[in-house]
Amino acid sequence: MATQKNGHTVLVVEDELEVRGYLEMALRYMGYEVESAQDREEVLNILRSAKPEISAILLDLVMPECDGMETLRAVRSMAPDVPVIVVSGLSSTLNVVTAMKCGAADFLCKPVAHEDLRESLTKALESSVLREEPVAPACPNPRKTKAYISENPRTRELESLVAAVGWSEAPVLIQGETGSGKEVLARELHAHSPRANQPLLKLNCAALPSELVESELFGYERGAFTGAFQKKAGMFEMADGGTILLDEIGDMDVRLQAKLLQVLQDHEFHRIGGRDLIKVDVRLLAATHRDLERAIADRTFREDLYYRLNVINLHLPPLRERKEDIVGLAEHLLRKHTPSGTAPLGLTLELKHALTAYQWPGNVRELENVVRRYIVLRDASLIARELNSKITRPPMMAAGSPQAPLAGDTAAPVTPILEQVTKAKQHAEAEAILAALNSTRWNRKQAAALLKIDYKALLYKMKKLNLEDNVIPLPGPTKEPRVKAAAGSGQ
Repeated sequence: MATQKNGHTVLVVEDELEVRGYLEMALRYMGYEVESAQDREEVLNILRSAKPEISAILLDLVMPECDGMETLRAVRSMAPDVPVIVVSGLSSTLNVVTAMKCGAADFLCKPVAHEDLRESLTKALESSVLREEPVAPACPNPRKTKAYISENPRTRELESLVAAVGWSEAPVLIQGETGSGKEVLARELHAHSPRANQPLLKLNCAALPSELVESELFGYERGAFTGAFQKKAGMFEMADGGTILLDEIGDMDVRLQAKLLQVLQDHEFHRIGGRDLIKVDVRLLAATHRDLERAIADRTFREDLYYRLNVINLHLPPLRERKEDIVGLAEHLLRKHTPSGTAPLGLTLELKHALTAYQWPGNVRELENVVRRYIVLRDASLIARELNSKITRPPMMAAGSPQAPLAGDTAAPVTPILEQVTKAKQHAEAEAILAALNSTRWNRKQAAALLKIDYKALLYKMKKLNLEDNVIPLPGPTKEPRVKAAAGSGQ
């Protein structure tokens, strides 16, 4: 069955035949018309001809005898209203920031996932339409971006604050449970700010050891430590004029908190191993699921940094406290994730009841996973039964949200339960890493790209989970690994 066309033409600029073929096939499956080019001159000739009208461009950053950044600048100069999505295997932070400063709408790392490509194009084309619409001189509408689909008064009040808070230069502290949408809120704040055309860089403080967090934030000089073979600019330096989002700031090392406080106060810092004072103009957004006031009492978070960050505090309610939003969110996610050309699904009455009865410890992120599972299985009764079966189990408490046991509760102590959860998480993480390594024939850089995590973070996780010790190669030419012991069991 032919896929219904959506009326948009995408220009694919890629010199590798196999990659270009994959992108063309994926785009046609999504309903796009496709034009192709192999180098700078060819893409510029297509744009000059204006036939066909190009809606978006996928641009490879590295092509023979062609500077990808210069090509990007030339394309943006010739067709400023056409969104350009950079596609590259060079996914360093510097490349991403440089591409964004040159006018890229998004940056996708090779190999490009089908769903990532769909989502990136949808956002780019929606943004392009918004730019073409005349802007009313009235005050910005705080609900125009529809960051949240909500009938809940608390969430609507939060939405109404986004425009007013966004145009401020003050730091913002966003608090809420894991999966409740803190990053979505941070991106909306950035989009409503005068820095919207400058980079928004994000760092998860819980995903990396403190040494790597420091080098990612502040950069380092050549020879500052073993392995520092060349100077590296940090995120504060690269985000100059823009915004930094520090996710899970409650997990940041106390020593680093002092250095961060200095940057917020003085707007200057030294690279690791450097003597030159670097001045920056960066707005800081911070997010956490932890109770920072309790962390201050436990001496794991600095009180002075808390008050420096807590100029504006936005608290996202968990999904279980806004039941009236669940069905609307599920329907929105169904529309978002259903592939074009696929018969649309609806929510049966049984499934709606199950969705609203469930407590959603994983919040919107968990709801999105359930919706995607429904799209794949296309069985509303099965999904409803799965949700109902979870309701009868003891709920898992959200991290950072301690809860007193109910009177007469004879359940197992909290600590053993948390230990079981931690072991299960480690096992699942180890299995995911091993699967990625197997699929890339043990190429760690390709595995990191497949998992969408930093290469250094992958090495750190492999060391933490003892995968190096627990894995030996299988005999034969493929050298695919096999596990000697239970993955993630050694801690």
